[in-house]
Amino acid sequence: MSPPAQPHAAPEQASARRIAQLALPALVVLAAEPLYVLVDTAVVGHLGPVPLAAVAVSGSVMSLAAWLGALMAYGTTGRAARRFGAGDRAAAVAEGVQASWLALTVGVLLALLAQAFAGPLAHALAGDPETAEAAAGWLRVAALGAPGLLLAAAGNGWMRGVQDTRRPLIFVLGANVLSAILCPLLVYPVGWGLTGSAVANVIAQSVSGGFFLYALVRETRQLRPSPQIIGQQLRLGRDLLIRGAAFQACFLSATAVASRFGVESVGAHQIALQLWFFSALALDAVAIAAQSLVGAALGGGSADDAKAVARKVTIAGGLSGVVFALFVTAGAGSIPGWFTPDQGIHDQAAVIWPWFIGLLPFAGVVYALDGVLIGAGDVRFLRNITLAAALLGFLPAIWIAYFFDLGLGGVWAGLALLIAIRFVTTVWRWRSDRWVVTGASRSS
Repeated sequence: MSPPAQPHAAPEQASARRIAQLALPALVVLAAEPLYVLVDTAVVGHLGPVPLAAVAVSGSVMSLAAWLGALMAYGTTGRAARRFGAGDRAAAVAEGVQASWLALTVGVLLALLAQAFAGPLAHALAGDPETAEAAAGWLRVAALGAPGLLLAAAGNGWMRGVQDTRRPLIFVLGANVLSAILCPLLVYPVGWGLTGSAVANVIAQSVSGGFFLYALVRETRQLRPSPQIIGQQLRLGRDLLIRGAAFQACFLSATAVASRFGVESVGAHQIALQLWFFSALALDAVAIAAQSLVGAALGGGSADDAKAVARKVTIAGGLSGVVFALFVTAGAGSIPGWFTPDQGIHDQAAVIWPWFIGLLPFAGVVYALDGVLIGAGDVRFLRNITLAAALLGFLPAIWIAYFFDLGLGGVWAGLALLIAIRFVTTVWRWRSDRWVVTGASRSS
C-alpha cells in the first residue's frame, strides 16, 4: 500500500513547476486515446468512404461512454483532491473504490444496451442504409469495451486526486500502443475489415481498465461497495451529468446534420471532429493539473494558492491553444490526406479548417478554466453556462445550417458560438472569485 499523504504544502502546490509535473504526464494520458482514434480513423479511411462514415456515426454513439468516463474522472478527481489536500489519503482512495463500482455497473449496462439498440441508433443518425448497417456492426462489438473504458476513467480520477500521474501514464499508454499495433493488423492482414477496428478498441479499453482495477486492489483492502457513498457521488455528479448531456446533444446533432450533406461531408466532419477532440483533450492537460491542485489547495484551506493556480493555468491554456492553432495552420494542406485519399472529403475539410484554427486559442482558455471550476466544485455554474451555450448557440446554428443548406460551415459556426459563450462566462466567473470555497468538501 502507498504511504499516507503528507499535509498540503501551499508554495509547492501553486508553483508553475508543480503544474507542469502534473500536466505533462496527463497530456500523454489524455492524448493517448484520441491519438489511437486518429490512427483508427486513418486505417478505416483507407477502406473507403462508407466505412469512414460508419465509424463517424457509430463513434458518435460510443462517445456516450467516453462522456460518462470523463464525467466520472472529473468528478472523482475533484472529490478525491479535496480529501487529499485535507491530509486524508484513505478517504481520497475510497472515492475511487466507489467510483469503480459505479463504472463497472454502468459499463456492463451500456454494453448490453448496445446489442439491442445499435441498429435503430445507427439508422437514425446515418444518411444511407449501407452506412447505417456498417455502423451498427461496429458499435455492437466496440461497446464491449465500455466496462474497461469506465473503470479506467474512475482510476484516472482518484489517482489524479492524490496527484499520482505516473501510473496512469503507464497504464493508458501501454494499452493504446498495443491496440494501435493490432488495429491495422486486424483490419488488413487478418481481413476482419471494419470489425477489426472495433476489436482493437475493445482490447485497448479492457487492458487499460484491468490495469487500474489491479492498482486499486493493491492500494486498499476496503473494496466493498457502499450504496450510500455511490448515491452521494451520483447526486454530486448530477450537474456534470446534465452538462455532459448538453455536449452529447450538440455533437450527436452535428453528426446527424453533417450526414445529411452527404458521405463526403460526414467523412470530413469525422476527421475534423476527431482532430478537435484530440486537441481538446491535449489542452485539457493543464485543466487536469488545475482540478488536482485547486481541489487540494481549497481542501487544505489555501484560497490564495487556488487563485494562483487558476491564474497560471489560464495563461498556459491560452498559449497552448495558440501553439495548436499554428500546428493546424501549417498542416492545412496535408493533414486530411493522412486519413483518406478521397478528394471530395478533402474539399469539405477545407470548409471546416478556418473555423478549426480560429477557435483553438479561445478553447485553450475555456478548457483550463473548466478544470479550475471543476476542481473547486463549482459545477452548477458550469452546468448552467453549458446549457445556455448549447440551447442558445450550438443547436440553433446547426439546425439552421440544415434547413438552409449551409453545409459544414454552418455546423462549425455552431461550435464557434458554443466556445464564445463559454469563453465569456468562464472568464467572468474566474475574475469574480465566487468559485473560491475552502474546506474538505463543498456542497452543490
